[in-house]
Amino acid sequence: MSGFSQLSLPTALLSNLDSLGYHHMTPIQALSLPPILAGHDLIAQAETGSGKTAAFGLGLLNALDAGTRQVQALVLCPTRELAEQVGKEIRRLARGLRNVKLVTLCGGTSLGPQIATLQHGAHIIVGTPGRIQKHLQKGSLDLHHLRSLVLDEADRMLDMGFIDDIGAIIKHTPDSRQTLLFSATYPDAIQQISQRFQRQPQRVSAEPTHSAPHIEQHFFETREETRNDALLTLLAHYLPEAALIFCNTKRQCDDVARHLQHKGYHAQALHGDLEQRQRNDVLVQFSNKSCNILVATDVAARGLDIDELPLVINFQLSPDPQVHTHRIGRTGRAGKSGRALSLFTPEETHRLSAIEAEQHEPARLTPLDSLRPQQKTAETNTASMVTLQIGGGRKDKLRPGDILGALTRDGGIPGEQIGKIDIFDRHSCVAVSNKVAKDALRHMAEGKIKGRRFKVQRL
Repeated sequence: MSGFSQLSLPTALLSNLDSLGYHHMTPIQALSLPPILAGHDLIAQAETGSGKTAAFGLGLLNALDAGTRQVQALVLCPTRELAEQVGKEIRRLARGLRNVKLVTLCGGTSLGPQIATLQHGAHIIVGTPGRIQKHLQKGSLDLHHLRSLVLDEADRMLDMGFIDDIGAIIKHTPDSRQTLLFSATYPDAIQQISQRFQRQPQRVSAEPTHSAPHIEQHFFETREETRNDALLTLLAHYLPEAALIFCNTKRQCDDVARHLQHKGYHAQALHGDLEQRQRNDVLVQFSNKSCNILVATDVAARGLDIDELPLVINFQLSPDPQVHTHRIGRTGRAGKSGRALSLFTPEETHRLSAIEAEQHEPARLTPLDSLRPQQKTAETNTASMVTLQIGGGRKDKLRPGDILGALTRDGGIPGEQIGKIDIFDRHSCVAVSNKVAKDALRHMAEGKIKGRRFKVQRL
């Protein structure tokens, strides 16, 4: 493994990387950082979770001139969740540098506060194509001094129909910019977009970090009319602490989530039709373990930041074998073991054959009737945590320590019963153990946070 110290990066960046525990480069970082730092355009094929954000993030920060408040770097992402995750990671990487300002611009929130923020200047913009274009149309965003443009998850942006928006945005940037294109898959459309927007790009590709030994894959044949029952059989046998279930359509997500809820499971749907507040609530509950089953589309699941996911289920096979590889790569990360289960019907055997060809090995077919339920009812699969939502957030100067203190003081909730705390602009969420949820809700409702009373409710 190569160390970051081999790169010509500023001492402040290298010291911060060391403090973050980034001692060795991942394969995509080792392949892409040298051409990025040399100023070349780049096409990089890399999956989510491979360290690609740090690769282009370090490139952007290395080229930054913090002495001027002009926008010098723009990262375009397909979804709000991914944009927020990317912005968070680049801020972490920039800790060792002084006066670096990053602004995230996504839909789902009003334009006014974003315009006001931009008036104070920014160095790096991370956002979704639609919202970036709105700011360009209003004149609140100036990209004439842009040095670096990143198209992150470019294949998803193409799938979502953002190609025209991307083209319109690029018209506002100088021809001298560096353009970095990162994509998990490499369809023909990626080559076409590269020809339009890049200059003699270098191309690198990193092997997926989810190598086969870390992921136990099983394929189960069923019939369309018994697919829901087959899913229940998988859950009852494997008893996952957390599971991500992939569906091919938004409607399918809703139907599957409702079916699981009806059967007593703590399941939530995640897709593009949810409002931003709903999406945040769903993601918070899944990440803090108060909801243990997430039913998602491929696009909505992009950018999910989940450290340990023991199980991925394909409710239906994807028509694209590369997407299948990307789906199962959500589990078995960083050397940990994971399991991927896939349902398919006889009519979908051509998709199974395409997956076998992509993975260069035969599928492991397992009969559904060989599985035995480990539980009698879904209620025994209850999520371990409960999320409490507080009607105050970043705008109210609340910090995680304030909420932790309010929960634990005056003989309140033991610290070990409190989980993840998330602070948003206007509200906050805290996970507490199921065992103390009622006591925690009462304690918060009767007490104060930083001398103020806030509305508290259970999500």
